[in-house]
Amino acid sequence: MQQFDGFPPGKPRTVALPALLFVDLLPMIDDLAELKVTLFAFYAVQQRQGKYRYVREADFRDNTALMASLTGVANSSAEESLRMALARACARGTLLFAEVPLNGARQAVYFINAEPGRVAIKQIAAGKWRHGEQPQTVELMPERPNIYQLYEENIGALTGIIADHLKDAEADYPPGWVEDAIRLAVTHEKRSWRYIQAILERWRKEGKRETTQKPAADGRRAIAGNLEDFIIE
Repeated sequence: MQQFDGFPPGKPRTVALPALLFVDLLPMIDDLAELKVTLFAFYAVQQRQGKYRYVREADFRDNTALMASLTGVANSSAEESLRMALARACARGTLLFAEVPLNGARQAVYFINAEPGRVAIKQIAAGKWRHGEQPQTVELMPERPNIYQLYEENIGALTGIIADHLKDAEADYPPGWVEDAIRLAVTHEKRSWRYIQAILERWRKEGKRETTQKPAADGRRAIAGNLEDFIIE
């Protein structure tokens, strides 16, 4: 049996999981490979940006830790265990499957069976799918903290209201804007959601551009776009 050394010191990265996963879904799953693939899918979709998040079949295969854990499950190869686990997860209704053109070829992608995923599947079926980013393997993406973690680690406690604000902002603004606004607020020592929101609104009205950091006459730091006009404490 392999031993787990425990979680390291400091605040660990977290993944948001719906309560129904523990209450309804997990008690239904009776296959180890399906369980591992299901949990990985919930983790993986949160490493992507955008409203309609998916996991490519290649993302499962390219994750060496996952594939190593699937080797020998039910006396099958890792590839066969993955294939069967994905089929079971789709048959159960946990994941939704589609094929879309990515990087010049058709690739299998999976969505969580929630409202955004169901909408995406309908769009794909109607021929309205458009892929707006270069595909990346999920294995390379965890180095980018999600906006909830970034806020909690740099701004303050993540209350339910703040979490809703962040979720709405991530959907309303272009990818990366919320993260950049949080980092800018930290740089200027204005650790509040109102300040972050003001940055985002200014960028939306005037266009996002490089920010400057120079001392003002009264000792405050000036922010490109005249964000200091806002009184945000």
